[in-house]
Amino acid sequence: MSKPHSDHSGCCSSSQHEHDHGHSYGTGEFNLKKEVAPLVVTIILFTSGLIFKEQLHALPYSFGEYLFFIPAYLISGWSVLSSAGRNILRGKVFDENFLMTIATLGAFAIHQLPEAVAVMLFYQVGEIFQDLAVSRSRQSITSLLEVRPDYANLKVNDTVKQVSPEEVEIGNIILAKVGEKIPIDGEVIEGSSQLDTSALTGEPVPRTAKWGDTVLAGMINQTGSLTVRVTKPFRESSISKILELVENASSKKAQTEKFITQFASYYTPIVVAISLAVAILPPLLIPGATSSEWVYRALVLLVISCPCGLVISIPLGYFGGVGGASRRGILVKGSTYIDALNAVKTVVFDKTGTLTLGEFKVRQIVPKKGFTQEKLLQIAATAESQSNHPVARSIQAAYGKEIDTSLVSDYQEIAGHGISAQVNGQTVLAGNDRLLHRENIEHDLCETEGTAVHLVVDNRYAGYIVVADALKEDSAAAIKSLQELGIERTIMLTGDNQAAADRMSRQLGLDSYRADLLPEDKVEAIKQLIRKAGKQDKVAYVGDGINDSPVIARADVGVAMGGLGSDAAIETADVVIITDAPSKVAEAIQTAKNTRRIVWQNITFALAVKGVFVFLAVVGIASIWQAVFADMGVALIAILNATRALNVPGNKRAFEFSQATPAQAR
Repeated sequence: MSKPHSDHSGCCSSSQHEHDHGHSYGTGEFNLKKEVAPLVVTIILFTSGLIFKEQLHALPYSFGEYLFFIPAYLISGWSVLSSAGRNILRGKVFDENFLMTIATLGAFAIHQLPEAVAVMLFYQVGEIFQDLAVSRSRQSITSLLEVRPDYANLKVNDTVKQVSPEEVEIGNIILAKVGEKIPIDGEVIEGSSQLDTSALTGEPVPRTAKWGDTVLAGMINQTGSLTVRVTKPFRESSISKILELVENASSKKAQTEKFITQFASYYTPIVVAISLAVAILPPLLIPGATSSEWVYRALVLLVISCPCGLVISIPLGYFGGVGGASRRGILVKGSTYIDALNAVKTVVFDKTGTLTLGEFKVRQIVPKKGFTQEKLLQIAATAESQSNHPVARSIQAAYGKEIDTSLVSDYQEIAGHGISAQVNGQTVLAGNDRLLHRENIEHDLCETEGTAVHLVVDNRYAGYIVVADALKEDSAAAIKSLQELGIERTIMLTGDNQAAADRMSRQLGLDSYRADLLPEDKVEAIKQLIRKAGKQDKVAYVGDGINDSPVIARADVGVAMGGLGSDAAIETADVVIITDAPSKVAEAIQTAKNTRRIVWQNITFALAVKGVFVFLAVVGIASIWQAVFADMGVALIAILNATRALNVPGNKRAFEFSQATPAQAR
């Protein structure tokens, strides 16, 4: 049955800073020993040069001093020097590599060798801390990649052979042994077991799987063998979708990241111009001013002004936010949606499968005009036998007998209304009240607390079947959490009838709702909400069905329930909730708010410290040593602060429900 019965269907690259220093964090691999080895050599040479500095000065042309400091400089600074050279050849002159290069070469020119080496040495120390931070952030996301199944146990006749998951087709039978990963999405046809779903959902409590249950690729079979009938090819399985989302999460940069990139492109040439002015103008204009003194001040200014702390830590903060969310079963498709979530003031929910379990059960059968309950249920189950809608499946389950599908022909879904089919030579219509009005069928008006599926046989009203759904355990808490976070409006859009929608709205404490909506009506409703929203305010829509895809796409922030939701909704969404728990929506917004707060802390702190030291450099108070410590200190503090985004605890109420059992969460 289609949409008629209800509203159901019825860093990462984003944070990758272009240092081009030869570090390996871009791939998520970080070899600490490999990075530290040249650093140790540099420290030994640098320390030796400082210890024996006086003795080395006694040698002709300070040869001994150069013997220690030049190798130390080249070992610690080669990646910066080579990157600056390559970038100049590419036309990308003004970056932090260029600043570091001219500052240190200038220090050599005025015979401040220890300071030149110190700049590169401490810069490399900062780079190692950065690599460690990025590696930690990336691991939180790439740990998901480890759940990819390596093989499937394919049953062929009486034999079992290991094959690649990509080779298994829909309808094949596979065996999942104890301790193995479920390789492909499917339905259990034999056995029962406890499944570890934490890799997909972030939930620690095992989930029971038995006959008829759906199992997803990436879950780990813990206690018993399961025989599974495959329902999707591997490329369309849940784990493949998740991996694709993770790998593409870096495709969209946040506005703040774009701002910093643009800021750095203007900032660097301005700093270079000011430094040149500081080096050249005072000796010409101020009596007694010496070139060496003002060149030194200009070099200090260059070192202090390096924007590496900002350029590194801001994308890292966003990457940490995306990674921290993924740990909790929330996949954000890029840091741009972290910013968008911060601006959300209105959250709109689909009903079935989003706020409710999507597990319909037949509550009442009301036959009319000579039909019996048994006959009405049989006709409905047969007509609905070709539908996968939850309402249709609930009617089939209530019938409980084998259905002769050969009796069904000319099956058609009527979007937003119901279905039409020929059943054993009779024309059967099954759907909502709108379908009856469309076909001009006389019927009793029925306001029920569930979803009414009306049956028409050969243009004669045969009665209706009431099918009801149940709220998810955390739906009411999810709405309260959103309100506590400052969300101004929580709204439900549903294709269900007015009575059912009103009852559910009051149960949940929603601000408003709209019922009896077709898919296109939902899109129009979202458009209206967006038009009415403030200029900076965003509207989020949370849904799961295929009919929700246009609404998810139209909303400022589209959120899809990734566990039971349709592939179309997941593909379209900006944020995917793997656990299907509504409380995760509040947690996603809380994570975004904390991430944004951390990012702006870094921006404010870095600019404030640099402003103070730029002034000190110009008036001649700050030395190159102080400049190095100021620059690296800002970068290190900003990087360490950015990593806090990984560990956002989230809203207390949302956190409590994120620890619920899978049965509760789903």
